[in-house]
Amino acid sequence: MAHRTTIKTTFEPSRTIRPIYTGGGVALSQNGRILATCLNEDVLLTELSTAAHLARIEGDGETITALSLTPSGSHVILCSRSLSMRIYSLKPSASPDAVIDAELLRTLRPHTSPVVVSSVDRTGTLLATGGADGVVKVWDIRGGFVTHTFHGHSGVIASLHFFEVEAAASGVEDAAKSRRKNKRKQDQRNGTSETDAAEEEATLGFRLASGGEDGKIRIWDLHKRKSAAILDSHVSVVRSLDFLPQENALVSGSRDKTVMVWDSRTWKIRSTIPVLEGVESTGFVQDGRFIYTGGENGRVRIWSTATGREVTREQEAGAETEGISDIIHQPGLKYLLSIHADQTLMLHSLAPLVDLDPEGLTDLLPILRRISGTHDEVIDVAYVGRDSSLLALATNLEDIRIISLATEDSSTSDDDVGGDYFGADVAVLKGHEDIIICMDVDWSGHWLATGAKDNTARLWRIDPDHNSFTCYATFTGHAESLGAIALPRLAPPAGSAAHTNPLDHPPSFVITGSQDKTIKRWDISSVKKTTRATYTRKAHDKDINALDVSPSSTLFASASQDRTVKIWSTEEGETQGVLRGHRRGVWTVRFAPKDTPAIGSSGSRGLILTGSGDKTVKIWSLADYACLLTLEGHTNSVLKAVWLHAEKTDSRDKRGAQVASAGGDGLVKVWDATSGEVAATLDNHSDRVWALAVHPGSNTLVSGGGDGVITFWADTTQATAVAAAVAETERVEQDQRLANYIVAGSWREAITLALQLDQPARLLSLFKGVVEAEEQEEGSLSGNRDVDEVLGSLADEQIFRLLLRVRDWNTNARTAGVAQRVLWTLVRKYPASRLAGLKVDGRREGRGSLREVLDALRAYTERHYRRVEELVDESYLLEFTLREMDEVSGDHRLTNGASSFGSSKDVVMAE
Repeated sequence: MAHRTTIKTTFEPSRTIRPIYTGGGVALSQNGRILATCLNEDVLLTELSTAAHLARIEGDGETITALSLTPSGSHVILCSRSLSMRIYSLKPSASPDAVIDAELLRTLRPHTSPVVVSSVDRTGTLLATGGADGVVKVWDIRGGFVTHTFHGHSGVIASLHFFEVEAAASGVEDAAKSRRKNKRKQDQRNGTSETDAAEEEATLGFRLASGGEDGKIRIWDLHKRKSAAILDSHVSVVRSLDFLPQENALVSGSRDKTVMVWDSRTWKIRSTIPVLEGVESTGFVQDGRFIYTGGENGRVRIWSTATGREVTREQEAGAETEGISDIIHQPGLKYLLSIHADQTLMLHSLAPLVDLDPEGLTDLLPILRRISGTHDEVIDVAYVGRDSSLLALATNLEDIRIISLATEDSSTSDDDVGGDYFGADVAVLKGHEDIIICMDVDWSGHWLATGAKDNTARLWRIDPDHNSFTCYATFTGHAESLGAIALPRLAPPAGSAAHTNPLDHPPSFVITGSQDKTIKRWDISSVKKTTRATYTRKAHDKDINALDVSPSSTLFASASQDRTVKIWSTEEGETQGVLRGHRRGVWTVRFAPKDTPAIGSSGSRGLILTGSGDKTVKIWSLADYACLLTLEGHTNSVLKAVWLHAEKTDSRDKRGAQVASAGGDGLVKVWDATSGEVAATLDNHSDRVWALAVHPGSNTLVSGGGDGVITFWADTTQATAVAAAVAETERVEQDQRLANYIVAGSWREAITLALQLDQPARLLSLFKGVVEAEEQEEGSLSGNRDVDEVLGSLADEQIFRLLLRVRDWNTNARTAGVAQRVLWTLVRKYPASRLAGLKVDGRREGRGSLREVLDALRAYTERHYRRVEELVDESYLLEFTLREMDEVSGDHRLTNGASSFGSSKDVVMAE
C-alpha cells in the first residue's frame, strides 16, 4: 500500500523588490530605454519603462565616482575611488538571467586622483574625464587610449560637456580652407591618405567645455589641442554645462546661484539669470526656448532663454533630502529625469512647454513617474486598497510611499514612460515632519493610520480609483513620539452604507501609544477633521511598542518595553488582564482572527500572539490570560508576528493554526501553533526584518527589512502537496514498470529506466542478479549478452551516471565485484577516447567531474587489487605450511595434504 505523505507547509519568494539606486552617478541612453545607476559599489542596468533587470556589473569594491553611458547604449564606463576606469561593451545576452551581457574591454588608470566627472560625446566615440587633480583627459572609448590631455584648472573638475561649433563661427573659415589646401599638397608629398585628412578636418569644430571648482569655464579646441577660451565670471564651482548649436549658446550653472548664457562666437555673456539657489544642473529644452535648472531646493524650474524670467510659478522649497543632484535631458524625449538626494528619480513632463509663450507662466512640470531608487530601511508595511492591490511602506522617512502590486505585463506597452509594473511608485503621503514608525489599515483598506516621531498621528484616505491620497485628520496630544497605532477590525454590517461606501465613512476610532507611556483613544467624526482624545491612560512603565484591536473591536492590547502586554476594554479604557512571561521588551502583539482553530484549552474567548526581545513567540489564552505555547527558534529579537489564514488543502491536511514571525536575525519563520514546531524558515534578507504583513485574501506574506529589500512569499503548500502526490504516484508506477522489465528480461528498458530514476539500490540489484546468476552466457562480459549490448549503446549522460554508481559501489568490498564487472564491460565496449571525451556537465548538481570519478575508481580498484594479491600470497603461505607439515608427519594423515599422498579423499588428522 502506498504511503500517504502528510501536508508540509511551504512558502516560496514569488517577487522581490530590491534597491536599484543608492546614490552616485546616473546615466540614460538616448532612446530612454537603458537606465544605468550606481548600486553601492556595483552598476545596475534597468529598462526604464518596465523596471526590468537588464544586467548587473560588479564593481571593484570601491565607491563609483563617475558613470557614463554612450548615447546608443553600446558602452558603459565606470570610474571608482580605486583610481581605475573600466570600459564595458554592452551586447544582447543569450542567457535567461540577463538581457544584456556586459563584457569588460579594458581597465585603465586615468588619473593620479579619483575621477570626479565624465562625459561622452554625441557619437559615442570620445570620453572626457575630469579628476580631482584638475586635469581633463579625452579618451578613445573603443581604442582605450588618451587622445588629449588638458591642464589649466586649479581645482577639482566639476562639469564636462562636448559640443561642436561651425568653422565660420570662430572666424577661421578662410584660414581653414588655406590650411586644407596646403595640407593636401603636403599629404601628396608624404603619401598621407585623403581619408586621414578628411578625418582631421572633421575635428575642426569639436570643442570640450570644462567647469571647475575655481569657478572658471575653459573651452578646449580638440583640433588645436589647446585652450580656446577662459570664461571667468562665476564665483563658485560650475556644476553643469550645456550647448545649443542653433543659437551658438553655452549655458552654465553654478553654486553661486546664477545661470549664465554665453555666446560661443565671442565668448561674451549674453545674459545672467539669478536663480537664487545653488544650481546642480542646467540645460536647454524646447529647441533652446527655455532653460531648466535644478538644485538645493529640490524643484525643477524653467526659465525663458530670451527674457531670463522664470516661467514656472513660485513654488515652496523642498526638504534637504529632496535636493536635486542632477537632471538628465535627452533630445527627443518628452520628459526630464531628475535625481534627488533621497535616491529618488522623477520623470517630469515637458508637455506644458510645447505651446507656452516665453512671456507666459505655467505650473510645475507634471510628474509622470516617481522611482524610488531604494526604500532604505523598511520599518512597516500594510496592504491598502479595497482589493489590496497597493502596498504602503514606512521607510525611515517622514513620508509614506504607496507602491503598486499590479501583475499586468507592461513590457509590451508603447509608452516609453511606463510605470504600470509591479513595485512602481503610485503616491507619496506627505504631512509628517519626522520619521514614521508605525501604521495600521482598517478592514476596507481605504483608511490608513500612521504615527511618527513628530508626536502626531494621521489618518489618510486612500482612493486609488481617483488617484486621491489625502490626509483626513491629524491627532495631536502625545508628549513624545508615537510607537504604536491601531484601527478597529470589525467590518460594518453587509449592505450598510459604511460597508458599501467605506470612503465616505472613516473608522470610528484610532488607538495610539507613545514613548510617553500613555495610550489614547481618538473618536473620529465624519465632519470634524481635528479631534481631542476621548481618554488617556497611563498604560506602562516604559515605551509602548505595539497595539492591536480584537476582531470584535471590544478589546485592544498594548505591548511595552516593560516586558508586559495589557488587555484593555475599547470603550472604557479599563485594564482587563495582563500577560506576564516575557523576559525582554515585547515588540509585537496580535489578536487571532475569528476563524482561528482553538489551541488546547484556550476556550471560546480567543487567542493572542506576542513576540519579544527574548527571541521567543508566545501564544496566550484570552480566557485566563495564561501562556499556552512558547515558540523558540529565532536567534535574535522577534520584531513582528502575524496569524496566517487557516486553510485546509485536503483530508490529509492535519495542520492547525499557524503563525509567522520576523526577527532581528533576518529570518521569517512559519510555526505550527498546535505542535510549536517550525513549519518553514524563509530566508531572503541580509539585515533584520522589521516589517511583516499577510494578505487579507490569501496567505501571501510580505516582509521588509533593514536591507531595503521587500520580499513577497507565496504560500505554495497546496501546489507542493499536489506535486508530491503526483511524484509519489509516478514513482510507484515506475517501480512497477521496472519490476516488469526485469521479469520479462527487457534489459535495455530496465537499465535505462533505472538510470533515469537514479535509484542506486535498484540498479545494483539488477546488475547483481546478472553478474551472480548461476548460468553465465558464454562469451558475455557481464554474464548476459543482452546486458552487454545495452551497456555498449548508452548515451554520454547515461555512461556518466553509470560510472557514478560504479564509483560508489566500488568503495564497498561486498559490492566491488559487481562494480568491477560492470566497469570491465564498459571499458571493453567503449574505446578510451570515447570515455575520456564524455560530453557531460559533471559539476552540475554537485556530481563531480569525470576526472574525479575516474580517479576514485582507480584508487579503490588498486586497493581491491592489493587485497586480492595479499589473499593470494596468504594462500601460498598456507599451502607451503601444509606441505611442510605433510613431510614431517609420520602417519601421513593430514586433512588438506591428502592429495600430495595420492589419496582421493580428505582424511582427518589424528589426535
